[in-house]
Amino acid sequence: MNTAKHPTQLVAHERFAGRHRSGPLLLLPNAWDAGSARLMQALGAEAIATTSAGLAWSLGYPDGDKLPPAEYEAALRRILRVVDCPVTADAEGGYADDPAQAGQHVARLLGAGAVGVNLEDGSGPALLLAQKIEASKSEAARAGLGLWVNARCDVYLRQLAPGRALAETLERAALYARAGADSLFVPGVAPADIAALVQGQSLPLNVMARPDLPPLAELQRLGVRRLSAGSAIAQKAWATARDAGAAFLADGCTASLFEGAASYASINDAFG
Repeated sequence: MNTAKHPTQLVAHERFAGRHRSGPLLLLPNAWDAGSARLMQALGAEAIATTSAGLAWSLGYPDGDKLPPAEYEAALRRILRVVDCPVTADAEGGYADDPAQAGQHVARLLGAGAVGVNLEDGSGPALLLAQKIEASKSEAARAGLGLWVNARCDVYLRQLAPGRALAETLERAALYARAGADSLFVPGVAPADIAALVQGQSLPLNVMARPDLPPLAELQRLGVRRLSAGSAIAQKAWATARDAGAAFLADGCTASLFEGAASYASINDAFG
């Protein structure tokens, strides 16, 4: 595939990559469909990530590598139709155990317009994720597309190395960097270990929103380069819809449906 056919994707990729290297900490809200992506951009997001959980739920699938890549690609195309900021896709484990196949799935997401992906190790071998990173980079190069790989390390989140989570994460970070990863994503990291993670490995550090996370100014002081919302915004939207639907079904009350609601016109005009 000729690089010249993808000037928009390549420009967006360079813009996205540059924000990891300079400027204030990058705040990435996670969208789950075209509407939520359009809203996040309108609110001032420099770039948008997808939430694999929220996107899967919106299409009727559970999270956890269950979303068919073809449906993900179609959803990304809908998102990229309505936003012009860089979009990075949470590709979970690449939707395949085979590295070559995972790389092909990542290439589909890049072809839809994404500038990067998250790829996670989950509870699988670190070497397998390294191989998926290498395969994804190769596919991107073959297609002439820019690819920022955010290597997600789940050691803390899944409590895979009790008593040595920091050391294990640093070992994996080195492996993923050698494989071609561009940044390191450590959801669930213990706040006390953030500084050591920044200083102990070479990749820009991405952390995920959680109740006990230090405030933004402290994260920036520690050297974190990227903060993701994860599935939190989608979960909050789900809870709001659940509560409104439950109240309506309980007694048919309609007045409460409009309390705090955005106006029809303000939403509809956002897509004009």
